[in-house]
Amino acid sequence: MKYSLEELGFSDITYVDKAQHALSRIRHDQFDLIICSYNLQKDHDGYHLYDQLKHEGELDPSTAFIFISADTTSDLVHSIVELQPDDFLAKPFTVNELDKRLTKVLLRKKALKKVYRHMGDGQLSKALAEVELFLSNPKNSEFFPLALKTKGELLLACGHHEQAQEFYQAIINVQPFTWAQLGLVNAYLHLNNDDEAEKLVLELAFKSDSQLAAYDLLSALQIKQKDFNAALECVVMATEISPRNIRRHKTALDLSRITHDYETQFEAAKKIVKFAKDSIHDKPENYLNVARAGIDFAMTADESETFKLLKQANEYVKQFKAAFPKAELHDQIKVIDARLLYLQDEKENAKALLDQLAEENWETEGMDALLDKAKAFHELGLYDKSSSILDVIERRCKKDDQQGSLFLHYVRQEKQERSTIKQTPRELNNSAVSYYKRGDLDDAFRVFRQAFVVMPKNVSIALNLMQSIAMNKDADTQDESTQQLIKNCIRVIENSELNDEQFERYHKVRELIQEPV
Repeated sequence: MKYSLEELGFSDITYVDKAQHALSRIRHDQFDLIICSYNLQKDHDGYHLYDQLKHEGELDPSTAFIFISADTTSDLVHSIVELQPDDFLAKPFTVNELDKRLTKVLLRKKALKKVYRHMGDGQLSKALAEVELFLSNPKNSEFFPLALKTKGELLLACGHHEQAQEFYQAIINVQPFTWAQLGLVNAYLHLNNDDEAEKLVLELAFKSDSQLAAYDLLSALQIKQKDFNAALECVVMATEISPRNIRRHKTALDLSRITHDYETQFEAAKKIVKFAKDSIHDKPENYLNVARAGIDFAMTADESETFKLLKQANEYVKQFKAAFPKAELHDQIKVIDARLLYLQDEKENAKALLDQLAEENWETEGMDALLDKAKAFHELGLYDKSSSILDVIERRCKKDDQQGSLFLHYVRQEKQERSTIKQTPRELNNSAVSYYKRGDLDDAFRVFRQAFVVMPKNVSIALNLMQSIAMNKDADTQDESTQQLIKNCIRVIENSELNDEQFERYHKVRELIQEPV
């Protein structure tokens, strides 16, 4: 590669074989062009290097960044396209092809150099004025498509949402560029024109070149409308298309917590560990979050599944210790161990572990660690301590925007649910079954309903709740809230795989309950 570049007339070429060395050089020197292999054998890969450069604002907008790779699998290409480098070259390629592609990219960068300089300095208004000036000169017509796209992005970045809407609509009236349609959706969202945003983004979700961005915008709209189940579905579909995006997996984790989708939460946590390895996102907390998610899942799973989930949780604690031997997170491990002991009906040993925790340092502990501690205290009946920790988390979330609105929503939801529902999911189900067997149908319905709040994806709970409604002669199945409850139960049951006993029981219950319209 270095020889080919010299042959093409390039000079002052720097070669490094590790991403960390590249980061160091980029932080101290200005480069016109960076060519990066997607797969770096001796270090974390090119994807994570470029992601870190963009995430930390280390890459000047005037610098051209080009990926090269012999791998052209679908998920790799989607991952690269999502990061929006200036070009992607599939190996093998000729020197002539390299010359053509580099010339094209560098000419674009040179033409808009003044715009990029202002963007690099954070002077977005000046950059917008410069791109307007650029577009007023017919001599620049070759680069108008890129300049127009940049103008739209700058209008949104500067908060000129009405101007952005008018601008994107004018572009689409001439030619329906994908970038203009996505930009228009973004403008609609900022202007609270949700109906138009949804209509357009659903069209874009069916087009291969805009599908990924459309899923992101659609999930943003659904989060805004607090339709968290639909948002999670969109985010999960997007992670399947482009699996290396860690931030999207973190969104899936947050949404699955809110929706009590424990299986998806567990899977999202595992994917964060998998794809964060050797990147800026690789942290001890990732491994511990898998263990925590596994415990949450085990709390709601059938007893036959519990052992397998606990084994996996323990395995990730071991991986954490191997990957970060110097990390001193002893209290966090004790909390995880206490929750594991609780699941094995060793409550006294679990309490003894929690008693060993260091003095209350809730103001400095990480949010996920605090949340896990609150859950452990609640599970062991220490409700006041659990509530106090959740208060601290909520207060810190309000001061610190880094956790995001989804995490704050989840914390508030946890506070509300734990203030009214004291029992753990498994205890709720056992209590409700006990009430049902004794013929106490009112209490059975009440507790099954609470269980369905914290386990809305659990087919056994849904079936038991429906049965408690069907067998209770005093239940008003025409009541609007009861009808909605029955609808939700039916949705869960019919979207699940039932065993023979469940299938037979479900159809008997359906005969007793007139399905709500």
